[in-house]
Amino acid sequence: CNSELFLQSIIDGALCGEAYIRCRFAPLCHHLHSLSLFSPNLSDLLSLTALVSLLLPMYLTFSPLIGLNLVGKSHSVQDYVAEEAVRNQLDALKYNDQPHHDYGVEVMYRFAGFDPFQRSTYFGRFFDLGQFERFRRIFHHSTYRVLLGHQEREILSSLHVNETLYKQRVWVRGTRPEEEEIFQFTMAQRVGGSWDGYWLTESVLHDGDTFSGGVAY
Repeated sequence: CNSELFLQSIIDGALCGEAYIRCRFAPLCHHLHSLSLFSPNLSDLLSLTALVSLLLPMYLTFSPLIGLNLVGKSHSVQDYVAEEAVRNQLDALKYNDQPHHDYGVEVMYRFAGFDPFQRSTYFGRFFDLGQFERFRRIFHHSTYRVLLGHQEREILSSLHVNETLYKQRVWVRGTRPEEEEIFQFTMAQRVGGSWDGYWLTESVLHDGDTFSGGVAY
C-alpha cells in the first residue's frame, strides 16, 4: 500500500545517508539494516513506527534536498538545487528551536561535508568539529549566533564557480538591535562513491572577524 511504500522510502533515504552519519548516529545506523516492510523477519511494526520520527528528519534532509544525482543535468538545475540546500539550512536556523532546542543547528551538522576525524576549516579557522557539542557552541558563542532565530535575510550574490562548487553570500538581520552580519556559504557536490551528486556544505564563513564575539570552545 502507499503508506508502506512511504515508510520504506524513509528507511531507504536514511540508509543513503548512513555512510556520512555513521559516526554521529551509530546506534540508529546499526538497527537500520535489519528493517524492511517487505521482509519476513520484521515482526514488530510498532518498533518501526517509533523509529519514523527519528528517520523522517534524515529522510527530508538527505533525500529531497541533497540526495539528487545531478550528473548530466544543466547548470540551471544544479544552481537551483544548491540554492535550495542553502535556503533549507537557513530556514532551519531561523526556526532553530522547532521542533526542539537547536534542531536548526542539528540540520547544519547533517549538511556539513567535513571529515569528523580531522580538523576542519568549516568556520574559517581550523577546529575539531567531530563532536556535535563543539559545532553547536560556535553558533551560540560567536557572531554566528545572529543566524539563530534571525528575523530577516537577503541573498547578496551567488556564483556557480564550476560544476561542483557553488557560493552564496547572505545578509542576515538578527533579533537584537542593530545585529546584522554577512555570511558566505560554499556548497560542494560530491563526485563518485556512495555520495555521488550530493550537495554538502564545505564552509560557512563570516565577513570580517568571525569570532569577535568570543567562543566557549
